[in-house]
Amino acid sequence: MAKSTKFMLFLTVLLTVIIALFGRVWMLSEHQNDRAIQKSRMEPVIFVPGSSATVRRFDDLFATINSEDRDKGTHSVLKVQVNYNGSLTYSGHVDGSNRRPFIVVGFERNQDNYPTIQADSEALSKVMTDLQSRYHFRNFSAVGHSNGGLIWTDYLENYYSAANLHIRTLMTLGTPFNFSETSTTRQTTMLSDMIAGASSLPSDLVVYSVAGSEDYTDDGTVPVQSVLSGKYIFQKQVAKYTQTTVSGDNAGHSKLPENPEVINLIRELVLQNPNDGSKLTPKSAKNISGGFSR
Repeated sequence: MAKSTKFMLFLTVLLTVIIALFGRVWMLSEHQNDRAIQKSRMEPVIFVPGSSATVRRFDDLFATINSEDRDKGTHSVLKVQVNYNGSLTYSGHVDGSNRRPFIVVGFERNQDNYPTIQADSEALSKVMTDLQSRYHFRNFSAVGHSNGGLIWTDYLENYYSAANLHIRTLMTLGTPFNFSETSTTRQTTMLSDMIAGASSLPSDLVVYSVAGSEDYTDDGTVPVQSVLSGKYIFQKQVAKYTQTTVSGDNAGHSKLPENPEVINLIRELVLQNPNDGSKLTPKSAKNISGGFSR
């Protein structure tokens, strides 16, 4: 056998062994990650702010919950910013002993338009993969304020099914599912696309859509009818869909995350009832106007 032939055979065998070793290491790593995910009791609540908002958007909400519920244990806070170049900047921390940490995902690119919402939902899918690789959770709940609710909706329709994740509850706050349209008969391209993609939503998902109302017409920024248009996306596609309207002086669009009744809703429907989306208790329902629909 020629020397060149022997050398090529040696290289082939060596390459095969190296590939096999790397494959073995990768498989062991994947199995360890899967086992860690299956054993994890962590169920973070992941918040996405709206257009022009930063990762600090929910600071007051977190401070209120951690102060009022201190006897039940505080929620650690982690913030992730998606930069223009796609890189991620982490701040804060996740306490390993904290079962329900708060995680905020914000976007440096956060203009108020449909293409940006689509781009940010794609970026959110990459963040979710990175978060899971770091913290090994499978179950989570989500809260989106304003366009943050649109980003979550687009993510659930287009990227969620490919992930090894399970969302229990989604709560949207003042989310303009039909942008600035006040008529439900005029659907924007975004609303039409989300209605068309609704069959991809997880069928066991519980959704709460909260509208703010200063005068029962809008919350100072978003028309109530635009928020209520979410029913055309979620009804008959998810396990439960509920619409709620919060009215009063603290129901303006920018104030919704700090509104006391909204905080009660998050506490009772997202933090305390992550599995079944139980009905509102009289305490939280008494100052809320509007109804529930399926």
